Amino acid sequence: MKKIGVLFGQERSFPMALIEKINSKGIENISAEPVRIEKAMQGEPSGYAVIFDRISQDVPFYRTWLKNAALTGTAVINNPFWWSADEKYFNNCLMTKLGVPIPKTAIIPSYELPTDTSNESFSNLAYPLDWESIFAYTGFPAYMKPYAGGGWKNVYKLRNAEEFFQKHAETEQLVMLLQEEIIFEEYYRIYCIGRKYVKIMSYEPRNAHHLRYAADFKPSAERVKQMEDIVLRINNYLGYDFNTVELAVRDGVPYAIDFCNPAPDAERTSVGEENFEWVVENAANYAIERALEQVDGQDNLSWGEYIKRSAAGQPLV
Repeated sequence: MKKIGVLFGQERSFPMALIEKINSKGIENISAEPVRIEKAMQGEPSGYAVIFDRISQDVPFYRTWLKNAALTGTAVINNPFWWSADEKYFNNCLMTKLGVPIPKTAIIPSYELPTDTSNESFSNLAYPLDWESIFAYTGFPAYMKPYAGGGWKNVYKLRNAEEFFQKHAETEQLVMLLQEEIIFEEYYRIYCIGRKYVKIMSYEPRNAHHLRYAADFKPSAERVKQMEDIVLRINNYLGYDFNTVELAVRDGVPYAIDFCNPAPDAERTSVGEENFEWVVENAANYAIERALEQVDGQDNLSWGEYIKRSAAGQPLV
């Protein structure tokens, strides 16, 4: 029997619906259950053919346990090694090489010194930075947000340099991004599963959280194809098996605003019934596919084109 485990935290509707959906399909020798960890010994298999990870971004113990699981043959969705290495600034840098439109973005050092460092630790960093050039590049209004992580935490809209310095002083040891504001006509949040299943959802980030999926933009067939191509290109290069991409359309051009969401919101109450049913069905199908392909004792992780091409010494594109 090949077991598919779902590793999750406080959320309930998606993990339990995913488990129920997988088991309801009645695939011979495939079953699903919540992951249970009773001990963690180095080099020992996890007992799962596939693990669907929804929480290790917040729990370091889970992240390192998943790496051992992957080493001993588990297909982990998403790859915990890449997820550990990834962050939003690098993703933006990669998109500049792939031809994906993105907002102008600069990275900003933390306002406070990191723990166990001193001024001497930053001998190579100019002080002050060339703020005039940075602000001219991004322009105002601009958004400031952490270079990694998600959940709309520590995100600021800034109208001028004075507001930047005021808000930056509140960010403590967070490394921040300063990003051009894209004033959009349409906005979409897009699920991508298995780098092949794509669900485009109208989204309005300016609404209250519980109303963001109430938007009803109507993209043309050409725009849908354009957005699907962008989403697949992003996920194929990053290597994510489950992710959401946010695209803001300005003057007919979809800009990738946020595309590092490997544990995206999938709760029924927030995404709505239709989107919820889609993500449960396709996540279940993909987890089953990975379980059927999984081979004990070998590397069953999936890797993105960026890593594969770099390792092979091939051109990026």
